[in-house]
Amino acid sequence: MTTKKTHTVTLIPGDGIGPEVSNAVVSILEATGVSFAWERFSAGAEAFDKSGEYIPKELYESIDRTRVALKGPVATPIAGGFKSINVTLRKHFELFANFRPIKNLPGLDTRYPGVDLIIVRENTEGEYVGLEHEVVPGVVESLKIITEKASTRISQFAFEYARKHKRKKIHAIHKANIMKMSDGLFLRCARDVSKGYPEITYGEHIIDNTCMQLVMNPYQYDTLLMENLYGDIVSDLCAAFVGGLGLVPGANLGKECAIFEAVHGSAPDIAGKDIANPTALLQSAVLMLHHIDETDAANRLQTAIDAVYTERKALTRDVGGSVGTKAFAEAVISAIPAEKA
Repeated sequence: MTTKKTHTVTLIPGDGIGPEVSNAVVSILEATGVSFAWERFSAGAEAFDKSGEYIPKELYESIDRTRVALKGPVATPIAGGFKSINVTLRKHFELFANFRPIKNLPGLDTRYPGVDLIIVRENTEGEYVGLEHEVVPGVVESLKIITEKASTRISQFAFEYARKHKRKKIHAIHKANIMKMSDGLFLRCARDVSKGYPEITYGEHIIDNTCMQLVMNPYQYDTLLMENLYGDIVSDLCAAFVGGLGLVPGANLGKECAIFEAVHGSAPDIAGKDIANPTALLQSAVLMLHHIDETDAANRLQTAIDAVYTERKALTRDVGGSVGTKAFAEAVISAIPAEKA
């Protein structure tokens, strides 16, 4: 009899609704039959209250050890306070690829049925990393850094993914008509990489036109390759096509480790009320299962999610249902197909 491997995973429940959705997802993951050992750590304001650090050194050490983390939402202060936990972790662990698939769930009516997009976003440089300083009082400078290394690396990731998963097209999204040097470098790297993938159609669109084109006809796109800030904005826009940020997964991938996360906010106004929808973190967990080579469990879990949404009897209020977080989790668990013999 083959002994099952136990996967040690760093768990960052987050704050607000984070602990509720994280607990729901953990219970569902354990119901797949995959064996997990969880190393739990807080981050952000809660961690600071406990340890005096927004990201405790024990959390860094855990991810160094496990190489994989599942993360609930952590609130980031606006226009002050501590730096984004997400940005800090991505930079520290060189998680250069932000990967967000955008796909409709069955049984959920939206204005754009049948959307199937892949957002590939460079994750370590550009304006989004927050390199800012005050030049003189009343004048602030924000630095946009674009490098050949990072632009080539994210382009290779996008084209390799497209080849492996038989995607047909990649569009590099830019503003090189204005930022001729920075976005121009990003485009040159994408063009150079594209030459090695002749079976994939390569195109380029300006970022503002892309937003308009997406709203008019998202079906013209397949895979979108873009810099950090553009990717942050466009991935949220695209999430609206399929029902919002509460439904779509997110992954931060590097050569050494990966963090899978819910990309929505921490929603403190509904925390502790058993009404939060755990679908976004749950779909991120599906990506995590694929990452740790638990493909059968990933497919069975996606089948269960699809079944619950198709049946529509155990959905949370945000998607037209009436049940709570725990009841939704129980319905998904009941819908998980048996393991293959």
